[in-house]
Amino acid sequence: MKNWISVLILTLLSLPVAAENFGSGADMSKLVAISTLLENPENYIDKDITVEGAIVSVCKKRGCWMKLASDKKYQTLRIKVKDGDMVFPFNAKGKAAYATGNLVGQELSKEKAIAYLSHLAEEANEEFDKKSIKSGMTVYQLSPTGVTIAD
Repeated sequence: MKNWISVLILTLLSLPVAAENFGSGADMSKLVAISTLLENPENYIDKDITVEGAIVSVCKKRGCWMKLASDKKYQTLRIKVKDGDMVFPFNAKGKAAYATGNLVGQELSKEKAIAYLSHLAEEANEEFDKKSIKSGMTVYQLSPTGVTIAD
């Protein structure tokens, strides 16, 4: 009896996990760790890459972006599509996701950086000190052609 149960458990564990694909789905052959990407983002600009991480947040208005947790603590990478191109489900938070696309860097002036960071703080319901921003910044995000969310 124990052997039969063990075989059943091993069989169930070996079944493929359902996944939800958006666009073309993720290309696992191009995997780059988010921490590696963020160490030298200029090396990955406009290159087709895949990142993976747990979904820590999703756009509440249109599902047009999500943030993936890095393999390194306190790092995240935003995955952003044009409104309506892909709609990421709000209930995907906590699931593993893989996104394939191009890394894009956007230069922000000091004023635009303040506006951007203020907006992020407002969305997260956090306080933001505008005086803490002394200069402009570069914001990096992945513009995906395919995303796979594991179930």
